[in-house]
Amino acid sequence: MTAIVLPARTPVVAYVRVSTDRQGKSGLGLADQRQRIAEFADREGFEVVATLEEVETGKGADALDRRPQLANALARARKLKCPVVVAKLDRLSRDVAFIAGLMAQRVQFMVAELGRDADPFMLHIYAALAEQERRMISARTKAALAAKKAQGTKLGNRTNLDQAGALGVASIKADADAFAATVLPTIRELQARGGTHRSIAAEMNGRRVRTARGGVWSATQVGRVLGRLATPAS
Repeated sequence: MTAIVLPARTPVVAYVRVSTDRQGKSGLGLADQRQRIAEFADREGFEVVATLEEVETGKGADALDRRPQLANALARARKLKCPVVVAKLDRLSRDVAFIAGLMAQRVQFMVAELGRDADPFMLHIYAALAEQERRMISARTKAALAAKKAQGTKLGNRTNLDQAGALGVASIKADADAFAATVLPTIRELQARGGTHRSIAAEMNGRRVRTARGGVWSATQVGRVLGRLATPAS
């Protein structure tokens, strides 16, 4: 009896990151990133041969110097001649210049959320969108601070900053809810036809409907829209 030889999976190096010590100590976000990368690798026929984990901010011109695990991921990928995979593009950075610098490292990057076919040009576009989103959050936070100051609230203490930040986050959440409400009828229609989250995502992409960030749909994103506007059980 001849043994069946399965084709070898293409190796990839995974990189996961959170941006604060608090997140790092709690593990918030790291397990989710690893899970998304594992699902992507299994779906696309890759094998995660190493996972580099980092707790560091993505900001600043010297961000790469302050992120040794990313440097290690690049070195391993170059040695193995394989890609580096992240769960979301912002786990690398929201800074277009930083992303451009990484693209010059002679290492292929793949983003699980965007799929294996997202080329460097697309990554630059998505990075630009993420950078714009960061600026919008900053602008909203500053506007909230200005409004508080106009109302006579004394600024400069942690409580007021937290309140202003919460207002900015609430504004982002409201935008996300509004977008979800816009696309929900289409998603519900496709779901009523027996569509799965994956097939619905494919249909949304086929119709050239973009996500809230201007990206492509995945099964996870479809689930988030459905979950965001789910009616609580009575």
